[in-house]
Amino acid sequence: MKTDRKHVIETAEFLKPYITKAPCIGCLTGTGLSETLDGLDPLAGFNYSELPNFPVSTVESHKGKLIYGTLSGRPLLMMQGRFHLYEGYSPEEVTFPIRVMQELGVRILILTNAAGGINLNFSAGDIMIIRDHINLTGKNPLAGPNETAWGLRFPDMSRVYDPGLMDLAQKIALQCRIPIRTGVYAGLLGPSLETPAETRFLKLIGADAVGFSTVMEAIAGVHAGMKILGISLITNINDPDNPMETTLESVLKTAETSLKPLKRLLTHVIASLYTDPV
Repeated sequence: MKTDRKHVIETAEFLKPYITKAPCIGCLTGTGLSETLDGLDPLAGFNYSELPNFPVSTVESHKGKLIYGTLSGRPLLMMQGRFHLYEGYSPEEVTFPIRVMQELGVRILILTNAAGGINLNFSAGDIMIIRDHINLTGKNPLAGPNETAWGLRFPDMSRVYDPGLMDLAQKIALQCRIPIRTGVYAGLLGPSLETPAETRFLKLIGADAVGFSTVMEAIAGVHAGMKILGISLITNINDPDNPMETTLESVLKTAETSLKPLKRLLTHVIASLYTDPV
């Protein structure tokens, strides 16, 4: 069943009295990355359970909170935690927050995630700017009747991640002396992690990193006409010839120790977008 736009509008209308100025930027954070912005001045905050029609995150490392606030005096919407297909949510439920952001006027979408590294030149703790993705979930949030008020029936996917935003992130990373990578993100259904054979396959088809999120929201964002910046924090390296056990605890530990440069990068990127729009 497709997301009912009436439910999205109902959620947006619930939030509007708390929003003094329409935000043009929305952020959605991944596993262990809820505290991803320095200098964010929160003006209103809601647990997902307090929002009408909103899904509720079932992953412990996701705060499950929506924040409206300002950064450098400019309005911003931030989702601390997301929803995943592996939680049992449909693609439409996973992308429900993107549709709410769309109704509230968000035009630039920043997606972050924790990902496993496929590229053996990467190291745990690296920051990777996503230049493209591979959708291996077998799902698509646009399947079924098209909501014409939201976008085209067949949106072009040749430039999912905005080149201008990628260039800006790389420029700021250089200025701030933050080492970064660029690469292709493969999105899987999850929740089971990759076998060595699957890792070899992912490497063969051009993936540099792999995870269980982001592609649904990116597809919905393209459909909504948003400019998208995607960033992966590489939490572990998947070497099929020397497989190492990966646990949620180790992923969260890497995310925690590597969060400071990511916070700095995103804070400067957002501040730059307001002063020098892409």
